[in-house]
Amino acid sequence: METLSFIPLFIPLFIPPLMAIILSPLIPGVINRTKALFGGRKGQPIFQLYYDLWKLAGKGAVYSRTTSWIFRAGPIAGLSSVLIALTLIPFGGIRALIAFNGDIILFAYILGLGRVFTILAALDTGSSFEGMGASREAQFSTLAEVTLFLGLSAVVIKTGTFSISGISKALSLDTWTSSLAVLVLAGISILAVFLTENCRIPVDDPNTHLELTMIHEVMVLDHGGPDLALILYAGALKLWVLGALMAGIILPVLSSNYWMNILMTSAFLFILSVSVGIIESTMARLRLRRIPQLLIGASATAVIALALALR
Repeated sequence: METLSFIPLFIPLFIPPLMAIILSPLIPGVINRTKALFGGRKGQPIFQLYYDLWKLAGKGAVYSRTTSWIFRAGPIAGLSSVLIALTLIPFGGIRALIAFNGDIILFAYILGLGRVFTILAALDTGSSFEGMGASREAQFSTLAEVTLFLGLSAVVIKTGTFSISGISKALSLDTWTSSLAVLVLAGISILAVFLTENCRIPVDDPNTHLELTMIHEVMVLDHGGPDLALILYAGALKLWVLGALMAGIILPVLSSNYWMNILMTSAFLFILSVSVGIIESTMARLRLRRIPQLLIGASATAVIALALALR
């Protein structure tokens, strides 16, 4: 890949993570603007999350005397896990900061570790309401984890590498031509994981305040100030990380130009954000008992992709 000759070779590796850290709050803004457009509303400014983060960071935190250090550690662990996952994700064919054979497993479980701390922080409040959300989060994330591994396994078999950066580099137009069905089915299953992990419709609604349907939002109701800012920022960063993972699979044709690849992958994230906004504007949230069926269906799709890959 053509890089800039007048800067050290390692610097281009840091540009995608810096972009994610700075630009990731734009993704929820694009989703909300798309939903507002479909609803015929003016909607929030696209930079609304930046304003919210700034406002929350300037507030103080209030902690119940019944909570322990786990409640305070939850937002920090959640953001830390996403930041570590960010170092494992390639962007636009550019190798991730950390890449090794088997980093797929670390990627999945480092995100799972952040989720565990969020669940423990919700349980630490002693609220049965937050415990309800934690129970739902644990159930659905377990199913999503299986779907993610099955979908990625199909891609691993087709590319012959067990590294996320290796997969992004190995996928080409020829791979897509010869394994179209496998990659399409794997992409569909990973899209279901993307919507589940990021608490988006049809699995969850980040804007809902109806207690009987809340999942992720109910777990963070007792957080405020800087802690809530960490949670909101980690959510935006997770959208970027999983979106970049999808881009690495779905964009097989990248140029030899560094900046063009950055631009193409950024455009993919913008299109993905608009697509999520369209999905949330045109369909309703599923009933809770239907969500496991959706995820099992996504797992079945990934199993078919895996069977085709092994054929």
